[in-house]
Amino acid sequence: MKSLKKIITKFNKAKILVVGDLILDQHIWGDVERISPEAPVPVVWAKRRTYAPGGAANVANNISAFGAKVTLCGVLGDRNDPATETFQRGAKKLNIDMRGVLFETGRMTTLKTRIIAGHQQVVRVDWEDVHNISRNIKDRLFNFFGDNIKKFDAVIIEDYGKGLLDSELTRDIIKNAGYSKKIVTIDPKENNFDCYKHATCITPNRKEAQNAIRYLRMKDRGGLFKIDKETLLTDKDIINAGEAILEYLQLESFLITLGESGMWLFEKGRNKHIPTVAQEVFDVSGAGDTVISAFTLALCAGASKLEAAYIANFAAGIVVGKLGTAVTDTHELLERIK
Repeated sequence: MKSLKKIITKFNKAKILVVGDLILDQHIWGDVERISPEAPVPVVWAKRRTYAPGGAANVANNISAFGAKVTLCGVLGDRNDPATETFQRGAKKLNIDMRGVLFETGRMTTLKTRIIAGHQQVVRVDWEDVHNISRNIKDRLFNFFGDNIKKFDAVIIEDYGKGLLDSELTRDIIKNAGYSKKIVTIDPKENNFDCYKHATCITPNRKEAQNAIRYLRMKDRGGLFKIDKETLLTDKDIINAGEAILEYLQLESFLITLGESGMWLFEKGRNKHIPTVAQEVFDVSGAGDTVISAFTLALCAGASKLEAAYIANFAAGIVVGKLGTAVTDTHELLERIK
């Protein structure tokens, strides 16, 4: 435990670049007192509204909350879009460096609205453009990446499938980060798994890992991916899938998050199940963002993959005990470990 604490105290020395899809999260908070006479749905008496930069920006928020320096790299919509303006104001308050963020005229910034009644999410409404982002924007983004990669200790790729991280850009980012010997961790989108070869670690949840098996089997032309079972219900299923994906994608490590069952870390020649330490669970929204943030920061601080996974597990155990997309900090993390 002393070694974990020593690692956490070095979080504030790290410099992280987060590349990915940018989303504005809106929460409408209220209470339910009756059912609508128009349809069998609850009527929410709205009392307040909050906004927060989400998607890849929530990972950046987690990193900033841990005291590290973080720069965001991605694409927002038109500068005149109210969601774009709200996103920028929120990022500034969270001490997120926006130098790598570009704007595309004619595109809307993705807006996700969650309606919360008491402690329960009632519904989510999404407004977004998912068409492909222009070649010019992607070229400018990659040029920023190439010009600045040496300034950072690690790159986190956050793929939400909103049109930014196509296979070409993703592969180029991983390859160029590898040339500079930088840590690359990825929160994956299952239909892009074959783009993640040679990463330091990818961190899917159980459902994403199941979908990845299906996707990689379809993409595998050489018949090398020999996993027939897609549903990861037993420990044996998880171990077979984790070892196969690790080898097929030539990863340094592979971390499957399993909700109330903790997480499972795979490295070449070994695997380790890490039970959850969550004391109570209110909301799992954003827990994966906390996992990849804490895991990456720990690696930057000199942790082994296993030490990093234990630290990420403690961090996730804290945030799922909070309502809404939440973050934690080094003080809370050290107290939980103690």
